[in-house]
Amino acid sequence: MSTTIHVDVVSAEESIFSGEARFVALPGEAGELGIYPRHTPLITRIKPGAVRIEKADGSEEFVFVAGGLLEVQPNCVTVLSDTAIRGKDLDETKASEAKAAAEEALKNAKSDIDIAMAQSELAVMAAQIAALRKYRQKK
Repeated sequence: MSTTIHVDVVSAEESIFSGEARFVALPGEAGELGIYPRHTPLITRIKPGAVRIEKADGSEEFVFVAGGLLEVQPNCVTVLSDTAIRGKDLDETKASEAKAAAEEALKNAKSDIDIAMAQSELAVMAAQIAALRKYRQKK
């Protein structure tokens, strides 16, 4: 029986992570998901937040995703996201500036669509900052 599961985290631009893992945790639509090898097949949407990958060697990899889709097969986990950023590449200053810009856009929103777009961007930036802080605590 295998003690690892293959994990792929892919953004619209590139493959962010591809390798073997003992465990994967990420923010599912209905709450935090934990995936071990031989997990029951599953397809679900994921919310913005941190994907924590416990690699086969025991080290951890963190990736921020701005939402997306998760597919789980017994021997493979695939995370698809428009935006995915390695934990080590997250920039708190940029994320804080983008969050402030989203808050300003929300204040100045004139239509329901503007409000929805600003709220979505604000949620993504807040999740990115939280993921960055979580990543730094683990280091």
